[in-house]
Amino acid sequence: MPQTPHTAHARLLDEVGSVDQVGVEERVAKFATRSIKKASKVWGLRTAVSMTDLTTLEGKDTPGKIESLCRKALRPHDDPDIPTVAAVCVYPSMVRHAKAHVGGSGVKVASVATAFPSGQTHYRTRLSEVRGAVADGADEVDMVINRGAFLSGEYSRVQDEIAGVVEACGPAALKVILEVSELETFDNIRMASFLAMGVLRPGDFIKTSTGKTALNATLANNQVMIEAIRDFFLDTGIAIGMKPAGGIKTAKQALQFLIAVKETLGDAWLTRRRYRFGASSLLNDLLRQIEKEKTGAYQAPYYFSDAAESY
Repeated sequence: MPQTPHTAHARLLDEVGSVDQVGVEERVAKFATRSIKKASKVWGLRTAVSMTDLTTLEGKDTPGKIESLCRKALRPHDDPDIPTVAAVCVYPSMVRHAKAHVGGSGVKVASVATAFPSGQTHYRTRLSEVRGAVADGADEVDMVINRGAFLSGEYSRVQDEIAGVVEACGPAALKVILEVSELETFDNIRMASFLAMGVLRPGDFIKTSTGKTALNATLANNQVMIEAIRDFFLDTGIAIGMKPAGGIKTAKQALQFLIAVKETLGDAWLTRRRYRFGASSLLNDLLRQIEKEKTGAYQAPYYFSDAAESY
C-alpha cells in the first residue's frame, strides 16, 4: 500500500529529526554580535572573495558579457594579494565561452541546469542538459530539485532524480539547489538536505536558492543546512559542501555567514572546496572593504570594475 504524503513526511522527519526554529533564530542572532579584529577581518574578506561564484544568469547574456565576467573572476582587483574567485556560473549555452577564458586557471566553470530555475520539464530533458553542459566543459553543475515532488511526499522520486543527475555529471561536482523559500519550513529544508546528501559524493554541495524567488539565503536557513551537513558528516564521514545564494550583498553579511560556518562546521569548511557564495554584487563590496582596511578610506563604488550582477 503506497504511503500518503503525511505518512511519508512523518517517517522522514522521524529519521532526520525536526528543527528547533526558536533555537536556530536565537543562534544566528548571535552571529551578528561577534567582534572580528582587523587581521581576522581581512582574512575573512579575502576568503569570501575566494569562495564567490561570480554569476550571470540573464536572458541577455552574450559571449562578450561572459568574457567580461571571466576577466573579473581572474583578477577581481589590482591588489595581487586578492585571490581569484572560485567559479563563474552561467547558463549551459555559455559554458564553452567561459571555459575558453578561465580554463586551466583554477577558476571553475559552473553551469545551472535541470531546467533552472523551475525544474519543470521532462526528466530526460533535464539529464540531457546536464550532459551537454559537462561535455562543453562545465566543472560544476548547479541543479534544482523537483519541489513539487518533494511537497507531494514523493521523496524517493526526488532522491532518485538527484542520483541520476550525479551520474550524468560524471567528474563534474554537483550543487543541489533546494529552493528554500518554496520548501516553506525549516523541517522541510532539513529533510531535503538529507535526501540530497544521501546520494551525493564528497566534494558535492547543497545550495539554498536559485536567486530567482523573493526569499533566498538567510543566516537562518543557512544554519539549518549547515547543521544538517554537520550531522550527516558525523553519521557517515562524508563531507558535503554548502552554497548560500541570493540576497548576500554586503561584506558584513558574508562575514556573518563565515562565522556561522566556523562555529558550526569548523575550519575544515572555511575553504572554497566546501563553501561558496552564490553572488556577484557581493564581490565589489568585499573589495571595497578590503581596500578600506588597507588604506583607511572608502573608495567610490566606481573605483571597482563592474561584474555582471544576477544574484
